[in-house]
Amino acid sequence: MVVEVTIMQKQVTIIGSGIVGAVTAYYLSADPTLSVTLYDEGIGQATKNAAGIIFPWLSKRRNKRWYQLAKAGAALYPEIVADTQMGYSVYQQAGTVVTRENPDDLQALYDLALERRKTAPQMGNVEKLSAAEVQDKIPLLTAPQPGVFVSGGARVDGDKFAHNLLKYAEKRNLVRHKGKVRLGDQGQLLTVNGQQAYDTLILAVGAWLKPLLLPMKIVADVRPQKGQLIEMQLPETWGDDVPVLMPEGERDFIPFTRNKLVVGATHENDQGYDLQASDLVENDLFASGYKLDSRLRKDQITQVKVGTRAYTRDFAPFFGPLPDNPHILVASGLGSSGLTTGPMIGKLLADYVRTGKHDWDNYQLPVENYLTPAD
Repeated sequence: MVVEVTIMQKQVTIIGSGIVGAVTAYYLSADPTLSVTLYDEGIGQATKNAAGIIFPWLSKRRNKRWYQLAKAGAALYPEIVADTQMGYSVYQQAGTVVTRENPDDLQALYDLALERRKTAPQMGNVEKLSAAEVQDKIPLLTAPQPGVFVSGGARVDGDKFAHNLLKYAEKRNLVRHKGKVRLGDQGQLLTVNGQQAYDTLILAVGAWLKPLLLPMKIVADVRPQKGQLIEMQLPETWGDDVPVLMPEGERDFIPFTRNKLVVGATHENDQGYDLQASDLVENDLFASGYKLDSRLRKDQITQVKVGTRAYTRDFAPFFGPLPDNPHILVASGLGSSGLTTGPMIGKLLADYVRTGKHDWDNYQLPVENYLTPAD
């Protein structure tokens, strides 16, 4: 006699398809004991509109927890990319150049890179370059400065990365839905198709966490920051080994594979959730790129991308279960380093869902620091 045993799957629901939601879904979809559902509004997402620089090691931030989180996130990319067989159009570890005009500042930056490499071998090779050597690595430049090159630096197309992860997860154990969702006062998940049940709910909605939690009388310490960048298609092409440039005093200059150039992004604190592209900002971004490559033309701009980042008062991300509701997990406050810290946050959340255990005190302050009861 054969007895069939039915295993009840735990229902995990994710709200948000940005970097945190996508990575969390990727890891959770590998677990056959889980039924994973993801809801996506896709509005103003920071992941889709980010410059895509993966380079945390020379940051001057004093927040040691943030640095450990960012360092771990950067180290996770090659593993995920290899496992999912993503191509160069998504992720390229071509290195990063950071420039400094003053020789003393350049030497200090070089010394910092050597020191940080002792605990971050994924940085790879570190070289101090003359202006001419910088131009050899980045032929687009017409006004190069001396700099420090770190071979482990990378660029990622956040939109393609998240999209590919979700497609990969759908082949395993993920169901996706489009449309607006909201929460009831007791954490009920309310969709266009009515209330949906869940065992665990993960809110990975970035800057939209604050309005989403308000019905539960919880105020999240999150403020929106507008970010804009320009994409350009240039007539010349280049190889896969052209590094990212983080120039002194100008916007970041990111040559993607073949002939796509990205310049940006801005950090605008007074625009709220506005997603309108600004002609003034577009001109500013172009002017910054033009200072680096005087051959650029305005008609080479193919689009202005606009997204909304989430920031906290101490500029640190937070993630984990709500203090009074362990079945609801949140993640927000990633700021402009979201594509760097996001993968590790997603992995940590997935590990917590699967095991019920966590060890993330080295990465953040308690989540309670960022959530307070509403008046």
